[in-house]
Amino acid sequence: MISNRDPAFLPGLMLVIAVHGAILYFLFKQQFIPSPQQLETLMVNFIPAPRPKDEPKTPPPPAPPQSKPVKKPQSRQIVAETPVISESEPVAPSFQPEPAPEPVAVAEPSAAPQMPAGPVTLSSELSVACPELHAPDYPALSRRLGEEGKLVLRVELDERGHVNQAQVVNSSGFKRLDEAAMAAVKTWRCTPPVRNGQPVRAVALQPFNFVLQGD
Repeated sequence: MISNRDPAFLPGLMLVIAVHGAILYFLFKQQFIPSPQQLETLMVNFIPAPRPKDEPKTPPPPAPPQSKPVKKPQSRQIVAETPVISESEPVAPSFQPEPAPEPVAVAEPSAAPQMPAGPVTLSSELSVACPELHAPDYPALSRRLGEEGKLVLRVELDERGHVNQAQVVNSSGFKRLDEAAMAAVKTWRCTPPVRNGQPVRAVALQPFNFVLQGD
């Protein structure tokens, strides 16, 4: 592209560049253009500081409403007027009720002591309280076999003194002897014990001893 242009163009261009360079150098010497460091300092110094924003002013709180003084009601004293009674009007006497009579405590009759439901246990043998009794018969077969033994019966009497029930407490070891003793005791007539003037049932023990005696 340059070869096609006028050969006198290149020296003119170089001259223009040289003139501009001389002008810049002259200005730099005369300190019309500050150095890069001074330029940076000047630019920093001339930056204005941000202004503080105006804080919004808070309005003062409203004053509380003044309460009106309450008027206290004037106390009124109520006085009951006493009626004027003329001398001609009769005056009724004041009536006072008679005091009610004091209640008199009535002693309730004490309930009769209840009789115990169970029979009375006799401390001695049944034969002591039985005026009518007889010894049991010795079974003939037990005699021939030589059966002997001692047994104890528990006997229960009714209010009339009759034997109501009998059972073996300690057996003799032989059924025939036990049955002979029970058959004999059921025929006994005894005197029942008395409690509060009334005959009551009773329970007692009665021993029997079957012993063979030599002829």
